[in-house]
Amino acid sequence: MSGRRALRSGSPEIPSPSRRAFLAGTALALAAAATACTRSSPVASAGGGAAASGRLAIGAIPDQDPEVLQRLHGTVADSMSAALGLDVVYTPVTDYGAAVSLFRTGDLDLVWFGGLTGVQARLQTPGARPIARRDIDADFHSVFVVNASTGLTPSDDLRPLAPLRFTYGSETSTSGRLMPAYFLQQAGVDPQGFPGGPGFSGSHDATLQLVASGSYQAGVLNEQVWTSRSEEGAVDPAVVRYARTPAYSDYHWLLGPRAGERLGGDLAGRLEDYFTGLSADDPGDAEVLDLFGAGSFVPTRAADYDRIEEIGRSLGLVT
Repeated sequence: MSGRRALRSGSPEIPSPSRRAFLAGTALALAAAATACTRSSPVASAGGGAAASGRLAIGAIPDQDPEVLQRLHGTVADSMSAALGLDVVYTPVTDYGAAVSLFRTGDLDLVWFGGLTGVQARLQTPGARPIARRDIDADFHSVFVVNASTGLTPSDDLRPLAPLRFTYGSETSTSGRLMPAYFLQQAGVDPQGFPGGPGFSGSHDATLQLVASGSYQAGVLNEQVWTSRSEEGAVDPAVVRYARTPAYSDYHWLLGPRAGERLGGDLAGRLEDYFTGLSADDPGDAEVLDLFGAGSFVPTRAADYDRIEEIGRSLGLVT
């Protein structure tokens, strides 16, 4: 940890939030010239963008509200930049598919993927390497929620969900679609057989909003978002937690092969050391861990997501 502290003390000045927000709203062409002074950049286009320079471009699947993601990944970009002596740029993306595509083309170097999108990105990008995941990601869960008007109370039986108007999150979300669909299937519920077909809200926060409004009678989201929003008092009283899934592996950082070519062959090891070295005893590290809802980060490997790949193939989401 002492080496990381030394790097931090010599890090460049971090730009103001207003500067960051201004650059995030500009076109990529402007960002290419200006992002050397910032830790956030707009969505990159295929075949170039932030990763084409000497910077490390990080991204994430858009599973929560954009403001939440900007604060989370802007903070980790600043922390990583200071600790590793790199110019780290957070690049927001519009949807899960864009995160996978931009990783494949090399416009994003390091991406915070869910289990399914991580498998998809790794299969499409030879040489991609899982770096680290949170301590909670080896034992992750989803929660099914219902609108109170359904009259349903918490239960382990998923069959009463079958006749309800139901929404998943993103179509390629691990915790908002893949694993819930699998567990519904195991319970004897057709995961595509909801009245009118299932909806796809696009994010866990959107799922909560749609169920609260009654647009859908039931839905599913990852447990971490549910817990966080509940602790914030942000869950509408009309939303009732109905059931919790068994555990599975989920989120992780995935590093693309081109990053090491530009930034040094030891980059993967440096990044793993950075994440696994984050300590709750250090105020700066603690902020990163708290935003991620983690006690620590731990190493991970491709084999940790074999079950995700198997289920993805069985449901036609991995080819």
